[in-house]
Amino acid sequence: MTTTLIVIAVLVLFVLIVMVKSVLVIPQATAAVIERLGRYRTTAAPGLNILVPFFDRVRARIDLREQVVSFPPQPVITKDNLTVSIDTVVYFQVTDPRSAVYEISNYIVGVEQLATTTLRNVVGGMSLEETLTSRDQINNQLRGVLDEATGRWGIRVARVELKAIDPPPSIQDSMEKQMRADREKRAMILTAEGQRESAIKTAEGQKQGQILSAEGAKQAAILTAEAERQSAILRAQGERAARYLQAQGQAKAIEKVFAAIKAGKPTPEVLAYQYLQTLPQMAQGDANKVWLVPSDYGKALEGFAKMLGAPGEDGVFRYEPPAYEKPTTSAPEEDDPAVADWFDTAPDPAVAEAVRAAEAVARKEVPGPLESTSTPSAASLPAVPPVPGSLGRGATPAREVGAGEAEPPSPPHE
Repeated sequence: MTTTLIVIAVLVLFVLIVMVKSVLVIPQATAAVIERLGRYRTTAAPGLNILVPFFDRVRARIDLREQVVSFPPQPVITKDNLTVSIDTVVYFQVTDPRSAVYEISNYIVGVEQLATTTLRNVVGGMSLEETLTSRDQINNQLRGVLDEATGRWGIRVARVELKAIDPPPSIQDSMEKQMRADREKRAMILTAEGQRESAIKTAEGQKQGQILSAEGAKQAAILTAEAERQSAILRAQGERAARYLQAQGQAKAIEKVFAAIKAGKPTPEVLAYQYLQTLPQMAQGDANKVWLVPSDYGKALEGFAKMLGAPGEDGVFRYEPPAYEKPTTSAPEEDDPAVADWFDTAPDPAVAEAVRAAEAVARKEVPGPLESTSTPSAASLPAVPPVPGSLGRGATPAREVGAGEAEPPSPPHE
């Protein structure tokens, strides 16, 4: 009975072992290489697989996912004999588990060594500057060589990246100094450019200011000359009118005096008395030292009275104007129409227009140098309207005269 139980237990244990050996479960994204009696039989796919116990065995389990392997820094000599340390990262995936197991003993080591030798070949033909600036070119060359070489291993290289390129410390210090010098050079160039632009803008502003000042001085000189010209013309016309009025007053005074003399019918005694009153005035002056009164003065006055006068009832000769005598000239107070405009005090519209134009020019806003880069010309400024030479409404137009030169007055109408 005991022997029977032992045999049954052994059989059950054997059946369990056979069942365990016959069933193989493969996870997703994993493949297993199956051998039968030491020879390759098949590649087990993910899921449930049935094996022949004691004949089939799993040689290796292969991860079918993309793998990332970071290799330690490798010293590489560049074309200009400088040693740089380069870290490499390789992204690859096993596409054929059978080749990955039977074509190479360790495909990860193989990829590492192949990447190192290929990297040295590629970087050995470049200078340090090219190595630092040609990462994409090195990555593409490494990927092409590795993918071609690992194809027969059942491996596909997806991407190769250079994680770090470390030149020697002395080279790093030199590069930092060079970069610092380049930055200082660019800073000095930018500073010089800024100073140049500032000097140009300042010069342009000064140029425009001088041009506007010259234009303003020109307009001011023109207006000043025109004002002096008009002032001289007005002054000359005023003096002309004053002389005319003075002559007119003198004529009126002489006429009144002469009329009063004729109306008073003076006697020779009165004329002699007037003559004696005039003698002191005639003797005035530093050059008049001695004055002689003629002895026949009384006889001269008597002959003058007899020639021009008529004897009265008392026997005294008095001057009597002839009855037919009439004035042949007009009264001095009657002004000639030709000189009527000499005394016109109404403002001239041309002068008012010139003043308004000058005020418009003076009040015009001058544009700044940032608003306009073009230089203003004399043609762009408003011109001063010409002022007529004569300001009288009835006077004859005067000739053109220079600044400060007075126009000669016209002689009064006879």
